[in-house]
Amino acid sequence: MASVHASTGAATAAAAPLPSLWRNGDFLKFWLGESVSLLGTQVTTLALPLTAMRAFGASDEQVGLLRFLQLVPYLGLALLFGVWVDRVRRRRVMLAANLVRMVLLALVPALYWAHALSLVTLTVIACAVGVASVLFDVSWMSYVPTLVRDPGQYVEASAKMGVSSSAADVAGPGMAGVLVSALTAPVALIVDAFSYLVSLVSLLLVRTPEPRPEKGARRHVWGELRDGLRWVMKDRILRALALVGFCCNFSMVTVWTMFLLHGTHDLHLSSSALGGIFATASVGGLIGALISGPVIKRFLLGRVYLVAQSALLLGPSLIAAATGPRSVVIAMCVVSFFVTYLGLGVANVVIVSLRQTSTPASMMGRMTAAFRTLLFGGGALGGLSAGLLAGHLGGRGALAVAAIASAVVAVALLASPVTRLTALPPPMAQ
Repeated sequence: MASVHASTGAATAAAAPLPSLWRNGDFLKFWLGESVSLLGTQVTTLALPLTAMRAFGASDEQVGLLRFLQLVPYLGLALLFGVWVDRVRRRRVMLAANLVRMVLLALVPALYWAHALSLVTLTVIACAVGVASVLFDVSWMSYVPTLVRDPGQYVEASAKMGVSSSAADVAGPGMAGVLVSALTAPVALIVDAFSYLVSLVSLLLVRTPEPRPEKGARRHVWGELRDGLRWVMKDRILRALALVGFCCNFSMVTVWTMFLLHGTHDLHLSSSALGGIFATASVGGLIGALISGPVIKRFLLGRVYLVAQSALLLGPSLIAAATGPRSVVIAMCVVSFFVTYLGLGVANVVIVSLRQTSTPASMMGRMTAAFRTLLFGGGALGGLSAGLLAGHLGGRGALAVAAIASAVVAVALLASPVTRLTALPPPMAQ
């Protein structure tokens, strides 16, 4: 990697190639645990709304609200958690977050078997799991540089995490559909609870010591919160990534939720069929993550980002244009999600690598928190908008509105300074 990117400098390029992360045992443990956890999360992503619809007859608006409450903790808590995470050892925070998520998700089938589960209880649990997810998400990206010490390996680490995310996108929905059909949606959530147990154990097995955060002078929460936001919004690259990321997440969650409602109510698809559609389409994300490294080596970084993000934003137009026999509509939906996830798989590697090289270790938690607030804030608003639009316009009308909005963002993407980068910038002092 180092000999390819200008960001690593001539001296590094002239040195021996960096060792592969396949030889980094602690990173592999962390990677394994996170991969299993991501797979389980895919089960929850599909099982929670299906539980609401099929066990409690939830309306479109209620499903949108459930999706909103899953993600809204990022809007209110990500920045505060990011300030706190920069003051403590992140591994301990991630252990606590996974323990909480494991217990909460295991409660759903337990309450279901005891005939004590209600839509209100399910919504509260979904929101509480979202709070724990915020805590984990603002920690893990800041923790990776502890395991991967050389910035020249950040692209490889990001690519590996991207492969895991995309592989979970591929295998998870299909597995979720089968489990929901066989066990019912509430009981299927026990799989996600088990995945957090695996992640918990893998983190406990990591032996690389995590440095104690520098204490320095007395620090103030609100001042540090402003520092994190200022760091992202004053840097033209980070600012552009964050704003476009907000729009992309809004688009993806909106379209995903709308299609779930459209597929269930209008196309009358079963749980296994919905899972199969998402799984087949998500192969695009896996391919994107696998080819991201070679593509970044071969082409200008900004061009790669532009093409990948454009694919993500223009993919929904295929769903909106889908007409004709039911089989043709379903096929076009699969192609649409395939294109979207293909773009996401490549773009994520570029984005995460840029964020890591553009931020020093002391600011990593706050930078991550600022991004999570915008990215998942966009997702939360997308889920809420999907329910409201589908309730008022119907599935097809809502999907058309979402496709037009995404296409507008794709045009605006041409003005982003990220599209003009030739390679990763030099890494910040750690």
